[in-house]
Amino acid sequence: MSHKIGIIGGSGLDNPQIFSHARDISLSTPYGEPSSPLREGEIDGVQLVLLARHGREHTIPPSQVNYRANIHALAQAGCTHILASTAVGSLREEIARGDLVVPDQFIDFTRQRKMTFHEHFEPGNPVHCAMPDPFDAALRDILNRGLEELGFRHHEKGTVVTIEGPRFSTRAESRMFRAWGADIINMSIATEAILANEAGIPYAAVAMSTDYDSWKDDEEAVTWDAIAKVAAENADKVLRLFRHIIPHFA
Repeated sequence: MSHKIGIIGGSGLDNPQIFSHARDISLSTPYGEPSSPLREGEIDGVQLVLLARHGREHTIPPSQVNYRANIHALAQAGCTHILASTAVGSLREEIARGDLVVPDQFIDFTRQRKMTFHEHFEPGNPVHCAMPDPFDAALRDILNRGLEELGFRHHEKGTVVTIEGPRFSTRAESRMFRAWGADIINMSIATEAILANEAGIPYAAVAMSTDYDSWKDDEEAVTWDAIAKVAAENADKVLRLFRHIIPHFA
């Protein structure tokens, strides 16, 4: 079976030029329009489909992203796997700015999103998707081996808490998430992972640590400008990682 890899670009990776023979395609889904046209291309003969989570100009706030349309569009395009990138805040001293994290668990703290494809059940056939390990182990292994081979400072696992946004956490919330066992925080990954699991598409993410959220008293409060600066500096690492691991799927 040939593989076709969907890549969801997050903050700092809204419109990367990472592959050859690129062309844009527009797809409609039963859930509306995805965040951006899909850009198809290839790396070393492996077919890729790139989607910008927040739009190519980063105009869509986290809670307004049409996650269902995004995942459905990637499925319509024939993607067999999905790799995502995201900027995150660190909830742990040891996860420094610029570190990369390959999460293995999430805590969903969103409140108002449509995050299932199953809006009603067929009579006698309720659908409840099991999700004890929401990130695909084989994809996570590929990401971690790639990070090791490239020599990038990284953490092989971590729990990400996804909040609604677009506001950042209060100090009390940030400390609560730490007490819950979360290691990093963002505004998108849990929603995507849930939908990818429902769609039956293996999904994994690489997270770029950009800040320390709000829990550290000796740090300035997190701002978007600070996040964007670190994300831009680290976007090249994620692009290099994707270019490095894509040939594994040939």
